[in-house]
Amino acid sequence: MQPSAALDLADLAHTHARPSHWLAVATATAAVVALAGLLQPGPAGATAAPAGAPAPAPAPEASGADYPLDCGGAPHKIAKRASGDLDGDGNPETVAVVHCESGSGTPPSGVYVLTRGKEKGAPARVVATLVAPELRKNVTALAVRDGAVLATLLGYSSPDVPSCCPDEKEQVGWRWQGGAFVREAQAGARNA
Repeated sequence: MQPSAALDLADLAHTHARPSHWLAVATATAAVVALAGLLQPGPAGATAAPAGAPAPAPAPEASGADYPLDCGGAPHKIAKRASGDLDGDGNPETVAVVHCESGSGTPPSGVYVLTRGKEKGAPARVVATLVAPELRKNVTALAVRDGAVLATLLGYSSPDVPSCCPDEKEQVGWRWQGGAFVREAQAGARNA
């Protein structure tokens, strides 16, 4: 006779699953999953600072900067902002879309690149104007990706087009090259 044939499975206590058994298994599984989640390595990336290197400074705050914008005594408004390392120095810059406050209508926007003030606690400084308000453009989207500034601009084909109804739309981008921001052609650029 084979030894396994002599065993009556009904006599083995561990073959009877009770609710307490399943609760213990579920608790142990949850503990293992939670512990595995805590032990995961942090995200890796090209912008990670080497061990022992100081952390990059925070992006400049757009609200304290002095913008080259003539609002005729009216206040200005920061409509959009995005941050990222544009010049490859490991510290982020801020790109701000700013326009004059107006009671009605859609005032043209300026797009400015900001860097930290020269001294600790000093307000951010405007280091480049990507779109001057005189160009009569409105910015509907702004992003910083892979070291480039990307924007969607609405504009006018002629001075006869009413300010309410821009008839041109273009996708634009700028990248820091050779000490200046160079405008890049973007896929999908088109007229409205």
